[in-house]
Amino acid sequence: MIELAIALVVIFVAYLMAISSRDAVRLLISLELMFAGVFLAILPLFASIPDTAFAILVVAIFTSGAELLILISAIIILDKLKKGIEIEKISTGGDVE
Repeated sequence: MIELAIALVVIFVAYLMAISSRDAVRLLISLELMFAGVFLAILPLFASIPDTAFAILVVAIFTSGAELLILISAIIILDKLKKGIEIEKISTGGDVE
């Protein structure tokens, strides 16, 4: 049960970090911290239902890897287009120039 509590604390701290981040790199780090919290939450499941826990872990790893690649690509494109990675340079619904 302590693992679940630690995982929830990690996810909450990562959530607070994500909503207060001012650049894309900090946002990426906070999202990866959220996935670390999810991985911590999966750990207790291995003791009771190992097959289901393994399936959840595989899906989480693929999701985390895909999310990481997409965000790194987005950061590179944002830096090329806007000459910076600050969140304020991104407008909602697309850019109109």
